[in-house]
Amino acid sequence: MRVHELAKELGLTSKDLLAVLHDLEVEAKTHMSAVGDDVAELVRAEYGAKKKPAPAQPAPQPKAKPKTKPKAEKAKPPAPKKEEPQAAAPKPPPAEPAPPAEPVPPAEPAPPAEPAAPAAGLSREGKTIHARGAIIVRELAEQLELRPNQLIAELMAMKVFASINQRLELKTAQRIVEKHGFTLEYEKRSADHKVPSRKRGMPEEEVEEEDRPEDLVARAPVVTFLGHVDHGKTSLLDRIRSSAVVEGESGGITQHIGAYTIDNEGQQITFLDTPGHEAFTAMRARGADLTDVAVIVIAADDGIMPQTREAIAHARAAEVAIVVAINKIDLATANPNRALQQLAELELTPEDWGGETVCCQVSAETGQGIDHLLEMILLQAEMLELKANPKRRAHGYVIEAQLEPGMGPTAHLLIVNGTLNVGDAVACGPFWGRVRALMNDHGNMVRSAGPATPVKCLGLSGVPEASAEFRVYASDKRARELAEMRQLELRGAQGLGPRKMSLEDLYQEVEAAEKLELSVILKTDVRGSVEAIQQALEQIKSEKISLRVILADVGNINVNDVMLASASNAIVLGFHVAKENGVDAAAKREGVEIRLHSVIYELIDMVRDSMTGMLQPELRERVIGHVEVRQVFEISKAGKIAGCLVRDGRVTSRSRARVKRHSDIQYDGVIVSLKHFQNSVNEVREGQECGIRLDGFSDFAEGDTIELYDVEKVAQQL
Repeated sequence: MRVHELAKELGLTSKDLLAVLHDLEVEAKTHMSAVGDDVAELVRAEYGAKKKPAPAQPAPQPKAKPKTKPKAEKAKPPAPKKEEPQAAAPKPPPAEPAPPAEPVPPAEPAPPAEPAAPAAGLSREGKTIHARGAIIVRELAEQLELRPNQLIAELMAMKVFASINQRLELKTAQRIVEKHGFTLEYEKRSADHKVPSRKRGMPEEEVEEEDRPEDLVARAPVVTFLGHVDHGKTSLLDRIRSSAVVEGESGGITQHIGAYTIDNEGQQITFLDTPGHEAFTAMRARGADLTDVAVIVIAADDGIMPQTREAIAHARAAEVAIVVAINKIDLATANPNRALQQLAELELTPEDWGGETVCCQVSAETGQGIDHLLEMILLQAEMLELKANPKRRAHGYVIEAQLEPGMGPTAHLLIVNGTLNVGDAVACGPFWGRVRALMNDHGNMVRSAGPATPVKCLGLSGVPEASAEFRVYASDKRARELAEMRQLELRGAQGLGPRKMSLEDLYQEVEAAEKLELSVILKTDVRGSVEAIQQALEQIKSEKISLRVILADVGNINVNDVMLASASNAIVLGFHVAKENGVDAAAKREGVEIRLHSVIYELIDMVRDSMTGMLQPELRERVIGHVEVRQVFEISKAGKIAGCLVRDGRVTSRSRARVKRHSDIQYDGVIVSLKHFQNSVNEVREGQECGIRLDGFSDFAEGDTIELYDVEKVAQQL
């Protein structure tokens, strides 16, 4: 559809519509520019209300005037065209007494407002079906007076496979409706609902009332353990929880974010344990952003390491209170004073040295100093005066999310404010759902969870991104609306319309086509690992070979992954996942390589080695000697043989030879035979004479120089 056609439909000028499209970041330069159907629907949804009143309802009224003043109307058509708005006002009063009942038909534009009453759904008016929000197969069948299975059969004939409760695309719904002689009108949901701007990127959220002071109560602090790998963060938490989480981590390092709640003398503390390996920088940053107090764990025998500095930077960026725990003081090599000195150099001067940083010397092995650490954490929380309102609808963030067999999508949520209950309608990014079950950090089912409480939630329609915000809404319809609008926005963010290609872009495409590429399909157990591994893979830089992640998702490796890898010539990488039934047979049949890993740095090293192995070794010449042709001998059976003197270096029977006459190369090939006097030899050294016969060359001349060289293969580096 052209811009001017859409503008005419909406009752706008082309200039005004171009301004609207530019606000939506849609490339349209003139009134003849084309816009896609999805863009047109977005514009109709926001500005469609303007086109209904625009068809000037005064137009039907002139039809009533011929009965009273037929002649006057014929005499005045030229002038009233410019002043019709003013002339129409004074003249209707004399003739209006009769039509008071007749203005009802002209008020027909009112019906379109009736579908705006429900939050979403379908309604029918004659041969017009008004659609608002999602178009569900079952609802559409009711409006068309069809049985759902009949509609599903028609969709299958159109190669659209949908269940009774599945949402249909607008184009598909239009084709079905028109097939049955109806017209489909997609309308705005409500007067106060705004279509998401591509600049803002999010639909308008519900405005919630501010918390009343009397509803605010003290909440538990959320504490994050940050620090270098193997400095004992999880071991400290194990000692606090009297658990053994670290025993279940591959390689002895934490590779997921865990959330735990403990009770210390009647006061609760929520802990977030973040991974310490350098590949999980983004996950550590997310942990700091969700926390009130950051505990920087430093090993007394190692001191401050590079990742410790990163952790401190994350905590400072998040503007959270910092507590330092110097661990492993029970070791013979422990040197806590060195750690304190390093802290002072980073402007984290300990309290004992006259600074403001709380430092606790602890031992995860013996439990020494643990009580003091908890006391200092609660003291920091008391100074922060942390409060929340448990009476409002919950909102918070996703700590981690995954796809679990038998459970479907599950998300570990940290509630920031409010109370989350089983049965609540939740929207989280492009996904929504009704909470089917809640589990606390001990794996026990609970009915509700209050502020600063981590829980596992079941019931979302998909696996959300880690750190995504979730919020509880008043109804399923509202939560579904927002999730669907975000899905729409995500698809729109991928760009609309063809992109113009410059000559430079063409050169880059040709260069990229000649460049080697390793394609990877990545499957992990949790969403946070997807992000961390992708970030680590992106750090493998090479000008000789590129790495392309075709698919990165959570869940076990299935046959579809194998078929995708086969079609794209990719390898399948699994991190903390298993292979489903039939995967091995499919992989063998399709020739697809599958690698499973449980430690992240082993996976990264394997990818790096695979990329290096794809590079062809470089061929390098190494000159080993020169000989001078002194005399040419002709033998009937063998042909011509060059009698030579080795001027420098050496000659071997496996060497390659290059014959030079003055500065021109006459031949480049291999030696057939090498003789010293009458004997065949493997090597002749400098100052000795020899006879050389070359493969396919006999045009020797006295004075020629034969250069001997070897070709060696050198493995390339990324």
